Amino acid sequence: MSQTRGRYDFYIGLVLAMSSSIFIGGSFILKKKGLLRLARKGSMRAGQGGHAYLKEWLWWAGLLSMGAGEVANFAAYAFAPATLVTPLGALSVLVSAILSSYFLNEKLNLHGKIGCLLSILGSTVMVIHAPQEEEVETLKEMSHKLGDPGFVVFATLVVIVSLILIFVVGPRHGQTNILVYITICSVIGALSVSCVKGLGIAIKELFAGKPVLKHPLSWILLLSLVVCVSTQINYLNRALDIFNTSIVTPIYYVFFTTSVLTCSAILFKEWQHMAADDIIGTFSGFLTIIVGIFLLHAFKDVSFTLANLPVSLRKEERAANGTLLSTYDCFNHDEESPTCVGEMQAPESLAARRNGSLSAF
Repeated sequence: MSQTRGRYDFYIGLVLAMSSSIFIGGSFILKKKGLLRLARKGSMRAGQGGHAYLKEWLWWAGLLSMGAGEVANFAAYAFAPATLVTPLGALSVLVSAILSSYFLNEKLNLHGKIGCLLSILGSTVMVIHAPQEEEVETLKEMSHKLGDPGFVVFATLVVIVSLILIFVVGPRHGQTNILVYITICSVIGALSVSCVKGLGIAIKELFAGKPVLKHPLSWILLLSLVVCVSTQINYLNRALDIFNTSIVTPIYYVFFTTSVLTCSAILFKEWQHMAADDIIGTFSGFLTIIVGIFLLHAFKDVSFTLANLPVSLRKEERAANGTLLSTYDCFNHDEESPTCVGEMQAPESLAARRNGSLSAF
């Protein structure tokens, strides 16, 4: 009976996690469009510390959509392991990529479509090999978990790293290095997921008629969650305002998922009772998702379709017509021809756009 109930909870968590990804993926687009509208109006941008987005209804729509997604995500963590729920956030990347092609004029080429397929396959593999976390059914058990020396050390390191990034690194490099703000969101997110798991247990106990509100851990978890989520929203807004959505979304997914998996392994010890094939399957699924997301965004600016798959034949044809010079030929010419200069400069400008240069806007 308990095993049947466990599978029932697993599928509820799975459906909630997928619903969460749809809402969160759409929220990125709504918030980005709101921030772009503010930039066109000349308002102080969020990346510069402005808060004019609070007056923009599109931004609020995105926030509500993200709120709905987080509520579904919150419920999913109460039913399924964090190692399953968090990687399924890749679906939000797919939703964001597809909607970006329609509403933000960001094209989805052949690489992107293959990346979407790989992300879906990777998510499926992770669902099949999802681990079983240690049963934590009461706040007393959760309190014991949070007091484990390994988790205390991990949480202390997260807080120290976050404070250094916020007060030392952020003011100096946050406007130019995309990893600064995203790292803040990701490491803080690991703690917020732990708070969500604890509050989920508290809510279950509340419905069971237990005096949860008198337990100090419930209020500590709630306060910690508010602080963590507020910090994440603030710095994610800054990253979205400064850099391209197609860059922020995949990097944030990989960093956030890695942080949560690490935190979950330390706190709930989900990997101790897993078979070797399930461990390999879980890591393989996660790496497949990362490869899919890389293909989805790394070649976003490359015009590549099924019509130009036989690249070698096309290169030979162009070479025969005298219109193609290889990079090797360019380096072996004494003079700098316009063709070589164009061939050499194009990748540099493309790299600048991928690295989140402000000129990309």
